[in-house]
Amino acid sequence: MVLKIISATEAKVGTNIMVDGVACTVKNIDVSKTGKHGASKCRIEAIGIINGQKKIIAVPGHERFEVPMVDKRKGQVLSVGENMKVSIMDLENFETIDVNCPEEIKEELEENSNVEYWDIEGEKIIKRKV
Repeated sequence: MVLKIISATEAKVGTNIMVDGVACTVKNIDVSKTGKHGASKCRIEAIGIINGQKKIIAVPGHERFEVPMVDKRKGQVLSVGENMKVSIMDLENFETIDVNCPEEIKEELEENSNVEYWDIEGEKIIKRKV
């Protein structure tokens, strides 16, 4: 569910935007104004929030981007699987869900520890141990 739409010139470093259907965080933006009657151009470097993939796009300044809804929640680890999945229980509504976890965070996790996970447009990922 997208709540807000911004133009490319309104995007700042640290802003979350949707690029090719993937939620990304802006890491660098260069805005250039071309001549007397030209439109501004924006070169945006962004990193995917979930997959960490780097994207570089060049768009007109009036190009519109959706701002994804990022819901930051807390959960308790129930079990750690062999692959990238971790079973956690949400601490607000006590729902049990399987969440993807990056390898560097997974090494720190043990059962009954608390974590912060993000729900980004329906995709969930563990971001850090609390």
